[in-house]
Amino acid sequence: MNTPYPFTAIVGQSDLRLALLLNAVSPKVGGVLVRGEKGTAKSTAVRALSTLLPEVDVVSGCRFSCAPDSPDLACPDGPHEPGTCEFRPARMVELPVGASEDRLIGALDIERALADGVKAFEPGLLADAHRGILYVDEVNLLHDHLVDLLLDAAAMGASYVEREGVSVRHAAGFLLVGTMNPEEGELRPQLLDRFGLTVDVAASREPEQRVEVVRRRLAYDDDPVGFAAQWVDEEASVRQRIIAARKLLPSVRLGDEALRQIAATCSAFEVDGMRADIVMARTATALAAWAGRTDVLAEDVRQAALLALPHRRRRNPFDAPGLDEDKLDETLQEFEGSEDDDPDPGPDGGPGGGGGQPAPDDDSGGGPQGGESGGEPQPSGAGAGEQSAVRASEPFRTKVLSVPGIGEGASGRRSRARTEHGRTTGARRPQGALTKLHLAATVQAAAPHQQARGRSGPGLVIRRDDLRQASREGREGNLVLFVVDASGSMAARQRMSAVKGAVLSLLLDAYQRRDKVGLVTFRGSGAEVALPPTSSVDAAAARLESLPTGGRTPLAAGLLKAHDVLRVERLRDPARRALVVVVTDGRATGGPEPVALAGRAARLFAAEGIASVVVDCESGPVRLGLARRLAGELGGTAVTLDELRADSIAGLVREVQGNRRAA
Repeated sequence: MNTPYPFTAIVGQSDLRLALLLNAVSPKVGGVLVRGEKGTAKSTAVRALSTLLPEVDVVSGCRFSCAPDSPDLACPDGPHEPGTCEFRPARMVELPVGASEDRLIGALDIERALADGVKAFEPGLLADAHRGILYVDEVNLLHDHLVDLLLDAAAMGASYVEREGVSVRHAAGFLLVGTMNPEEGELRPQLLDRFGLTVDVAASREPEQRVEVVRRRLAYDDDPVGFAAQWVDEEASVRQRIIAARKLLPSVRLGDEALRQIAATCSAFEVDGMRADIVMARTATALAAWAGRTDVLAEDVRQAALLALPHRRRRNPFDAPGLDEDKLDETLQEFEGSEDDDPDPGPDGGPGGGGGQPAPDDDSGGGPQGGESGGEPQPSGAGAGEQSAVRASEPFRTKVLSVPGIGEGASGRRSRARTEHGRTTGARRPQGALTKLHLAATVQAAAPHQQARGRSGPGLVIRRDDLRQASREGREGNLVLFVVDASGSMAARQRMSAVKGAVLSLLLDAYQRRDKVGLVTFRGSGAEVALPPTSSVDAAAARLESLPTGGRTPLAAGLLKAHDVLRVERLRDPARRALVVVVTDGRATGGPEPVALAGRAARLFAAEGIASVVVDCESGPVRLGLARRLAGELGGTAVTLDELRADSIAGLVREVQGNRRAA
């Protein structure tokens, strides 16, 4: 068995360690989402935490880890009679990004049910994680329906399975930890809200602390067992502190003053719903127990807000995370009571003003705190003397742009696709394990062979070859590649503001539909890839915001650059279909024979059947129709900026009705 890196040997990252420990003390806090760049010890800290959790006592032979003193009355392996029990370490179960729904929640063994007539339920990862840790690395890349399932189970403490004639409910209480790199895409705000706490981590910029990180990691890699042995006492100390805090937790008093501060804070930061209030209350209580106190203090409420609110303030992926700490302090002071006593902060100083230091290596310096982890990316090619970037107009809800046909790409919400989830459209022979039985097709396949199989009574004799898999149709996410004209003909301030607002609206739509996005711009003498295909739409929005404009219009260069990007991306992800959105007025003025060259480049897309849409930005009383001609050569469609709005037709109807009433 691999020796995990000691939790107490992690340098800095105090907020990350504290959030994990608070969940270990009180799993009702609701888990923690760890956001940060690669190489910041996210996975290391989670795996290290599992070694600190106390052993659990389970009923011998129970696949669902029931506690002997209070077994689950609805346990599928029950009812449990008083008898032997066993102690084992708390498990850390990892949920792979590519896991199926059956692997997560469990399923009926269909082949055994049909062949032997036995309803055999095979438990999934939620059952394995009961009374332990469920760890989801790259949670932002997990399919939405799986995220919904595991968050529901985490909130209710139970998993419900209703499928294929089997109805099972079993306990599923676990510490949920998700890690993600924001550069690879964001979680929806509705899903962010389901995580109790969030922590933004980044590598330290202090040379001495970075040196210590490298020194410890090299020592661990050379001799994991020997390195871990150096931290045995510190690990045991933290483990005992977790046990003590768990015992103290029921005695912690959450007074009315603390409750008013919690409610006022959530109200001041305009947090939707009541989940934030509840999470803050549980977190503040856990902080007090961790500090060895039985009363919740103002500093507990403050630290709880810093951990529980930042991710709940995001309304869309373009909002920056973080919390205004000055505003937080003002709110807490306004609702602070008249007591001037300063109670004992508890052992080890308690959470303190900065949330406490749970590990013994705090002399190495505090890690980066929650909040923004870095500046916005800067666009390439933006030199001195260029026109200053124009701010985008307000985004709006756009029409649904989709790729024709049926794909087989990653799950999403844009174009039709064959998926594991969705409406049933047919049946086929299973390729690999049978997951979704098509009962009618299975019966039809078996029926003609009943006489040959010697059936003498009612019922059917069904063999493995008769089984049929249900074919389902749902929606997929696509690669939406924006090709934006940034030339002088587009540079009028009002027009460019509208163009950026339209692209920003399409980016927001892409985020909601789980697409990848890329950005190619062209102006002057050539084109460049401003953003390679990524799942991070906020990175695309940042590049768009600072996009420079001016110069001639090398339309052909922009189209050829986009074609090259698609060629490379097709090799990386052949199942993901592309939608090219060209934002231009259709003019072509760069290079020799610019119009003819642009036409030849456009016909490459048509020949390969690449779906495309041209957003026609031409304005003024005299219009040449160049963008619509370009759309024809691309084999796609054209829409104006006004037509791009989802409510454009409804708005026109309201205008006509208003004119009639006025007449």
